[in-house]
Amino acid sequence: MAIKITDECINCGACEPECPNTAIYEGADDWRYADGTDLEGDIVLPNGKEVNSEEAQEPISDELYYIVADKCTECLGFHEEPQCAAVCPVDCCVPDEEHEETEEELLGKQSFMHKD
Repeated sequence: MAIKITDECINCGACEPECPNTAIYEGADDWRYADGTDLEGDIVLPNGKEVNSEEAQEPISDELYYIVADKCTECLGFHEEPQCAAVCPVDCCVPDEEHEETEEELLGKQSFMHKD
């Protein structure tokens, strides 16, 4: 299951540098699949969606920090727990029920984004 940032977010930014997948962005910032990953050019995501990894994507939120579910692996493959939740001073980084994934799926996503 991916992590999401709730509207209790105080925009402190503590979570953003902790994400090993660069899945966290400041509100209103465009994002890219290539950001912080080994992805380049045209790719097919594990969910079958075809995208250009360097193409700017629309922000998910205009006001608060947000997490891109397609890039979130709950830090599996890097850490024992989601680092955004560990550092959040207001506990607004919580499981995203709309993006439930198994540990195997999350690890597959992690190895897809990071070839080493």
